[in-house]
Amino acid sequence: MSKIRDLISCNLPAAIAVNRGRVSQSLASLQDEMNRLFSHYYHGMEVRMTDWENLPASSPAVNVSEAVEGFKIDAALPGIDAKDIKVESVCGMLTISGEFREEKTEAKDGRTDTYLRREISSGAFIRSVQLPESADCDKAVAEFRNGILTVSVPKLAEAQQKPRKIDVKLAA
Repeated sequence: MSKIRDLISCNLPAAIAVNRGRVSQSLASLQDEMNRLFSHYYHGMEVRMTDWENLPASSPAVNVSEAVEGFKIDAALPGIDAKDIKVESVCGMLTISGEFREEKTEAKDGRTDTYLRREISSGAFIRSVQLPESADCDKAVAEFRNGILTVSVPKLAEAQQKPRKIDVKLAA
């Protein structure tokens, strides 16, 4: 029986550091790393386990936070125009998609620039975030400023109820 390391043709470190935080964070981190690995594989990019952070992202990085009144999703979309961003919500799944457009530069003699190093990717992207059932996706609002897309999704009215204090009486 072969090991997974035998199937991957790259230089693997002898030990891979594991986040010792909460189990859900560790599993989410592992899932993100696996998604990134397969994304790079299908896009024909060379991936080494030790330098994932240095490779261009195929989908925008997001932060998802929760407050008493709702949820906030921030997506990093530097260099993109607001008109090239599409935000949709279907059955609690929030999807951000669009396209990074490459600017073509042409010299006076008709030749184009030759890249010595290229890390800024162009092309279509898509990123989806599953929201909890308490999210009211029909009232979501999106705002784009300084390369950051912020989507605010309020919670349903019944999910926003604050706890009611109940007095404890001494039993006789």
